[in-house]
Amino acid sequence: MTFFKRVLSTITGIIIFCILFVVGLLAIGAIIGATSSETVQVKPNSLLELKLDFPIKDYAGKIEFKEYAFLNEAKKNGLFNIIDAINYAATDDNIKGISIDNNFVNAGITQVKALRGALLKFKESGKFVVAYADVFSQKDYYLSSVADTIYINPAGMMEFKGLYSERLYFKDFQDKSGVKMEVVRLGKYKSAVEPFLANEMSDNNREQISVYLNALWKEIKQDISRSRNVSVERLNIIADSLFARNPKLAKASGLVDQVVYHDEYINGIRKAIGIEAKDKLNTVTIEDYSYYASSKIKDYSTKNKIAVIYAQGNIIYGEGDENNVGQGSMNASLKKAREDEKVKAVVLRINSPGGSALASELIWREIELTKKVKPVIVSMGDLAASGGYYIASNATKIIAEPTTITGSIGVFGMLPNGKELSEKMGINAEQVTTNKNAVTYSFFEPLNEEQRAFIKEGIVDIYDLFSKRVSDGRHLTRDQVEEIAQGRVWTGADAIGIGLVDELGGLDLALKRAAEAANIEDYRVNEFPVFEKDLDKILSQFGLVKAKETILEEELGTENYKMLKEIKALTNKKGVQLLFPFSTEIK
Repeated sequence: MTFFKRVLSTITGIIIFCILFVVGLLAIGAIIGATSSETVQVKPNSLLELKLDFPIKDYAGKIEFKEYAFLNEAKKNGLFNIIDAINYAATDDNIKGISIDNNFVNAGITQVKALRGALLKFKESGKFVVAYADVFSQKDYYLSSVADTIYINPAGMMEFKGLYSERLYFKDFQDKSGVKMEVVRLGKYKSAVEPFLANEMSDNNREQISVYLNALWKEIKQDISRSRNVSVERLNIIADSLFARNPKLAKASGLVDQVVYHDEYINGIRKAIGIEAKDKLNTVTIEDYSYYASSKIKDYSTKNKIAVIYAQGNIIYGEGDENNVGQGSMNASLKKAREDEKVKAVVLRINSPGGSALASELIWREIELTKKVKPVIVSMGDLAASGGYYIASNATKIIAEPTTITGSIGVFGMLPNGKELSEKMGINAEQVTTNKNAVTYSFFEPLNEEQRAFIKEGIVDIYDLFSKRVSDGRHLTRDQVEEIAQGRVWTGADAIGIGLVDELGGLDLALKRAAEAANIEDYRVNEFPVFEKDLDKILSQFGLVKAKETILEEELGTENYKMLKEIKALTNKKGVQLLFPFSTEIK
């Protein structure tokens, strides 16, 4: 009797708790709703502050909470939200100019190039763009080089020295620690696993890294050369000799215009706007303005849509989220776009280094189904390599930026092995099996020849399928694919010449090609995926809210809780059951 009293009291407590919790959520939702409805007010003679020190994603994301719709969120600080905002600012009479101030830009090179393009277009309106920094990193300077006037603090620093890449190698460390990686790979350039096989960089890997670093540096130099009217040859000399390492040298080299303190920079902006030094300078941040601009540029005058589906992050098997590409959310988005008669074409924006081969194949299949109904155009960002290229390979057309890193058509498998470590620690693992190959892998045993052969067989199959996807999608022979595969990476500029990419350009060009393929002129953009969240689950992970099951288990004890679950399960069953008589767990 005591047991059932405890159950009843616990359930009553849970009900009261849930009521209070929902009331609290409603209050929070009201506050959030009130706050989000109040968009920023852009005053006359305003300065748009382009401060990009937060992580820049191509897609900021749309989030929907299953049971709490008032918490739904559509962020507007993604790369293309920012570009749209800059474009809108060019037509906004209240915005007089843009300031890039102490940026510490947190974006990829291709993203920075896209932002530069938007700023160049903004300058065509006749409005000014100025830049200031205490410290210019190379990426900061690459963005700021588009400005009409570049300022630096007299006590500041500047980095302009070329690009480099550094990799750590772990072979000796593995030997000393006793933990080794069992590696099987296909592709002499598939260098992700190389640090576990050797103590130094291979010639093949050094070659490919050198090629794409020099290609990226060439693109950066050309853009800076055009903006600053300094020859590419001179820029190389400046980099080699570090002739921009301090403000005085940077000005003498022609990379900056003024060496001033920040208050002088702000007063210069006041003068450019046409207000007195004593007057308040009206400013609006790019994050606030992006949200403001998004409400102004919505166009519902046309029914035609182009779906832009973002694949950003590592490719994983599962649902996926804002940081990972999962076949769950991707395929749901593709299916929704495919079945929507108003969606006339799909643009797949890829910014991914790849990942799960299985998830990549599942996404490829959904793209194949979609392509049969409407055109699918791929737009590549910073990365569309390995699995990222896999899901691009069958598109109607592939468009990449010159600085995109793509290709990497190769496969590897890697498993940790701690045999030597366990022996050093006095641990011995013994297995009991029912069949010869029941143990396909154990952390405590090295792979035998048969196990390695099975793993290699699977990798060969995946590599063969990957090559076939590229061959069929890009209309190349298998021999042609093999020449450009082997795990080698290419820049977008180089990928055109070998057939991996069709054109160079950004998302705007991809949208244009999608409209042409669909034979439409006017359209509006729908962005995907929409990520569903379970608030209760999220809060429970942080210990803020415990699910009712967790509370019951704590109150009743594990064994009593299991008994309660079994009683509930039995009462819910209907009809004749062929039921295993007790719970068990087989490993």
